[in-house]
Amino acid sequence: MGKKRHSTGRRPSLQAATLCISTALVLILLGLVVFFTLTGRNLSSYVKENLVVSMMLEQDMTDPEAQTMCRGLQQRPYIKHVAFISKKSALADATKEMGINPAEFTDGVNPFSSSIELTLKSDYANSDSLKWISRELKKYPKVTEINYQKDLIDAVNRNLAKIGIGMLVLAILLTFVSFSLINNTVKLDIYARRFSIHTMKLVGASWGFIRRPFVRRAVLTGLLAAFLALLFLAGCMYALYRYEPEILTIVTWEEMVITAAAVVLFGIVITALCANISVNRFLKMKAGELYKI
Repeated sequence: MGKKRHSTGRRPSLQAATLCISTALVLILLGLVVFFTLTGRNLSSYVKENLVVSMMLEQDMTDPEAQTMCRGLQQRPYIKHVAFISKKSALADATKEMGINPAEFTDGVNPFSSSIELTLKSDYANSDSLKWISRELKKYPKVTEINYQKDLIDAVNRNLAKIGIGMLVLAILLTFVSFSLINNTVKLDIYARRFSIHTMKLVGASWGFIRRPFVRRAVLTGLLAAFLALLFLAGCMYALYRYEPEILTIVTWEEMVITAAAVVLFGIVITALCANISVNRFLKMKAGELYKI
């Protein structure tokens, strides 16, 4: 008899542990979806803001004039970064790449002209914006040409749009799947207590009174599962940082905090909602129906 009582007492603990671990695994999945969705936005901005637009300047443009132009360009709302490349720097770079000084073939005259390289803010890194930006940049004095890789910019924007749509569809699908998995897990836990629910209903307890402890238990389980999920996600993030420290240029503390808040919120809301639905289902059943399910 003692062994039997010991075995029976262990069952609720085992069910609670199973529910907590199952919920934690689903919350990890949801956390990853939120994290990659937020990071995808930053990655899109990072890629767009590294696309270069070159302003080619006339040969007689002096370095002080070019520096003054750079300071004016930096004030433009669509420009993120401005870099001036002097004729000397362009000649030095070409000599390093070719292994020979190109000026030797032009009687010592530097064949290169100075230029200004611009990177745009992500909202302006598209073909439509670049058309009017190019027209505006050409109005500057001693600017001969505006160069940018139109095909590359179009391809980047097209692929990023496809990735964004794919992430959105995946997020919706996984949220639905996650809700179904947590709902089934919570339902199984409450199923084992369906006769206790019926007994409380027979002695006159209100539905709210019966429902409250089950919802409270589910919320506590959701909080514990969220804590376990956050520990796992934090460990993965730390391992990723150790492998590639530059990841922090794309992933900021804001994304980490939002992901953590989303995991905790999902853990509380989904488990509470599932517990409420499951308890109501058993409350509506008659005694004979409890034996048939």
